[in-house]
Amino acid sequence: MTGKLFVSSCCVVASALLLSCTPAPVTSPAGGARLAQGTSTGLRAEYAAMAQTKGKVFKLDPDKSVVRIYVFRGGRAARAGHNHVVSAPHFVGFYFFPVSGASDGRFDLEFRLDQLEIDDPAAGSGLGSAFASTLSSEDREGTRRHMLGADNLQADEFPLVRVHSVRIVGEAPKFAADIQVAMHGQVRELWVPLTVEGLPDHLTVAGSFVLRQTDFGAKPYAVLGGLLAVQDEVVIEFKLFGA
Repeated sequence: MTGKLFVSSCCVVASALLLSCTPAPVTSPAGGARLAQGTSTGLRAEYAAMAQTKGKVFKLDPDKSVVRIYVFRGGRAARAGHNHVVSAPHFVGFYFFPVSGASDGRFDLEFRLDQLEIDDPAAGSGLGSAFASTLSSEDREGTRRHMLGADNLQADEFPLVRVHSVRIVGEAPKFAADIQVAMHGQVRELWVPLTVEGLPDHLTVAGSFVLRQTDFGAKPYAVLGGLLAVQDEVVIEFKLFGA
């Protein structure tokens, strides 16, 4: 039962990156298709070309960065379930810092669903009793199979999640970014608050936001008429480093 409680929670990632916001559908079908079909190889080529212009390209470092997704138990018997922490330790990401300033920049981030880590004990440590449960390797593997399988995220057909900035506003260190998130064959657009430090020598970006699984066409898991369930809303926290 523990493994099944997770189900569609990965529909947040993102890796991603707005407090209490409901994403709106992207109005440009062509743009959505381009995002959904993006690859890390394509991103590298795009930013390599930008590096030849006036400005600086920062490559995000997954070894130093942290992306965490918090999924919450729900239903009338929620205490019988578990909260979950999902991590994205592997991703490809870039930020272009033009000479005109950070608000004229652009960033992109991509990761694979099958490279997510689910309920790593180290990720849950220090979060208090609500995340103190340690799941067995069997439960964690069962959660992974169910979450990525044909009945849920269909990772074989839709392996990539991509985050692309449309517009950035603000002044250091506080910014807001209008981003597109492409996942599971759908694209949604939302605003995300960011704290950006270190420019122009290095880059640190931190923030948190909320996504709803149903906004990406995923139905949060529930059994026994909702007695045990996963809450629709998930929380994403991130701190990204680039050089």
